[in-house]
Amino acid sequence: MTASARSIELTQIAASAADSKQASDLVALDVSGPLPLADIFLLASGRNERNVVAIGEEIIDRFAEQGVKILRREGLSEGRWALLDFGDVVVHVFHEEDRMYYSLERLWKDCPVVPIELASSEASA
Repeated sequence: MTASARSIELTQIAASAADSKQASDLVALDVSGPLPLADIFLLASGRNERNVVAIGEEIIDRFAEQGVKILRREGLSEGRWALLDFGDVVVHVFHEEDRMYYSLERLWKDCPVVPIELASSEASA
């Protein structure tokens, strides 16, 4: 199974929102095969706690503009690892140190990468 067109569109919106708040190392993984509850994981890094919170809040705001409600959020107030669950798209915003420690890319290494197009910087593929 592959991610739906709507999930890919929402991932692009989330990536653009994250990029607007200077998120780094954006990676989208199609987890629809091994994980029936979601289509895509978007991973992003923030430089510090404040940056992680700003990235997460911007993504939530952009999705709200699209009429997409967040189902659950965890860890946003701490600014270390925020999990934002929008159903088919789950966004993980990490503090750089925590991203290296948990290494979700390694855990999901068998999942295909979803290309991300960013207007303001180079895209992570």
